[in-house]
Amino acid sequence: MADATGSGPGGLAGRKADCGPYIGPVQVAVLVPVKRFSAAKRRLVDVLGDDDRARFAAWMAERVLDAVTGIPTFVACDDEEVRDWAEARGATVLWGAGLGLNGAVDDGVARIAERGFDHVVVSHADLPRPGPLATLARQGRIIFVPDRRLDGTNVMAFPVARPIHADYGAGSFARHRAQALAYTDVEVEQRDDPDLSLDVDTPLDLAHPLVMEVLPSWLRTNQVNPRSG
Repeated sequence: MADATGSGPGGLAGRKADCGPYIGPVQVAVLVPVKRFSAAKRRLVDVLGDDDRARFAAWMAERVLDAVTGIPTFVACDDEEVRDWAEARGATVLWGAGLGLNGAVDDGVARIAERGFDHVVVSHADLPRPGPLATLARQGRIIFVPDRRLDGTNVMAFPVARPIHADYGAGSFARHRAQALAYTDVEVEQRDDPDLSLDVDTPLDLAHPLVMEVLPSWLRTNQVNPRSG
C-alpha cells in the first residue's frame, strides 16, 4: 500500500477539527469512476465526432491514471471496453453494473475499505491536467477540489472511516462539503487547484487556455484546437 504523509500545504480550511489533525502516514488508494467511452462527453457533439469523443474521453482518463502511477488504483465501471482498458493499465476493476455514478463510487469506497486502505482519493476521469492526486490524502482531513465554477466536485479525499457519500450532479461541491462539516473530528479543506479544477464537458471548457495547452494533436475540433485542420 502507498503512504501519504499527514502534513503539507493546504488551501482554504472549511473548519478545524476539534482534536486537531493526526500526523503520520495513511494507506491510500485512488478510485476513478469511468463511464463507457462511447457514451461520454455528449455535450461536445457539436465540435467532436463520435470516434473522437470516445478517444478523447479515454485520453483524459489515461492521463488521470498516469498521474497516480505507483499508487493502488481502482476503476469503477460497468463496460467491458473500459474494464479491459483499465486492466491493461494496471488498475483494479470494481465492476458495478447498473449502479450509476453515485452508486458506483459508494460501492467502490466500501470495497476499498474492505481491502484495508484507510484513505481514498476519488477523482473524476475527465481531468485534462491531473496532478499528483495521492498527495491530497492527509491524515484526519477531508479535502475537496471543486471545479473552477465552485459547483462540481472534481476530486475528494477522505478517511474511509469518515466517508463522503457520492452526491454528484449540479451543486455537488456544496452537498459534499456539507456532509464533511457534519463530522466533528476531522478538518475540512478546499483546494483551489488551477489544474485539478479543470474538467471538460463543453466546447467552452475545451477552449480554456490551460486545456488548449495540452490537447492532443490528433484532436480535430476545428473550432477549438488551433492545431487541428
